[in-house]
Amino acid sequence: MYRTSCGALLCIALSAPAMSDEHWQRLHDDVRRGEVVELPVILDWLQAHYAGEILEVELERDDGPLIYEIEMLGPQGQVVEFEFDAVNGELIGMEGVNINAMRKAP
Repeated sequence: MYRTSCGALLCIALSAPAMSDEHWQRLHDDVRRGEVVELPVILDWLQAHYAGEILEVELERDDGPLIYEIEMLGPQGQVVEFEFDAVNGELIGMEGVNINAMRKAP
């Protein structure tokens, strides 16, 4: 289960301003066929490796691959954005301050 603090926002959005039901259905079908990694898989991995609270989740496609962008609030108040390839679940980027302080011991 994923909890957010009182002021935190958990939002799943696509970069398109308003997605039609057809787009959502296609995305759901892609997940069901295993062509897109389910969000809980990504969140489980992230919370197993980094300490913090999930603030926001976006699923974006900007003329390229489908990407999960996840903002996390670290224990020292830092906000870090993690990017995952939505097709294979691979962590492809991180941006923020003091990211190493959020890493959990192996």
